[in-house]
Amino acid sequence: MKRFLMAVSFLTVVPVCLKEAPRPGDQGKAAGWYPFVGALIGLLVAAAYWAFSLIFPSVLVATLTALIWIGVTGGLHLDGLADSCDGLLNSSSAERRLEIMKDPRLGTFGGIGLVLAILLKVACLVSLSGAVVWIAVPLATTVARWLLLPAAKQPLARPGGMGADFANGLNKAVFFQAGLVVAVLTAFAGWQGLLVILVVHFTTWIILRAANVRLGGVTGDVFGLVVELAELVTLLGFCVRL
Repeated sequence: MKRFLMAVSFLTVVPVCLKEAPRPGDQGKAAGWYPFVGALIGLLVAAAYWAFSLIFPSVLVATLTALIWIGVTGGLHLDGLADSCDGLLNSSSAERRLEIMKDPRLGTFGGIGLVLAILLKVACLVSLSGAVVWIAVPLATTVARWLLLPAAKQPLARPGGMGADFANGLNKAVFFQAGLVVAVLTAFAGWQGLLVILVVHFTTWIILRAANVRLGGVTGDVFGLVVELAELVTLLGFCVRL
């Protein structure tokens, strides 16, 4: 239960009282619960979409649902997306890119990336039917948090710190527990869900490759970028008309 509560505390704004202070490696071991917490987030967002659809038109439903989505996570991953856009798209040295990503000020690339990500998420929610939302949104939030595990196993651009402790706590049992939740949801999503998951993993591989080349490894901001793009690509996959 302690590790589940740690996952809830890290991934959401839900107030959690931990009776014991985390020990080294605990956050990595708690990552086995990340997809499960992601599924709960997705179900909450889908429920909000359904409730809003009873009284509001589609564009307003999608906008309010996106606000709930951002609010329940505290905008944690959007911050990483913005910083990653500022750093990864900058034409300077790896050291300078890392400095830019640590700067709390929002740059041009970060602002554009942030706006586009939110607009795309709203547009996808407008395009999805009510029934599909119950599949697409939970799958998006679940697979996005699963991908934090393989991302954490990449070389770190800044050695040490929370990233190293997180990676050290990851083991085969944690990966199996996390992957099981994704597998179950993918089975419910059918062949389209499987294709979407494959595309999402390929997209994540491109992001991690870019981070290794342009930064020398991954950072916490790159993790945020992975989550946000994984969610967007999943939603876009279910918007495709086949």
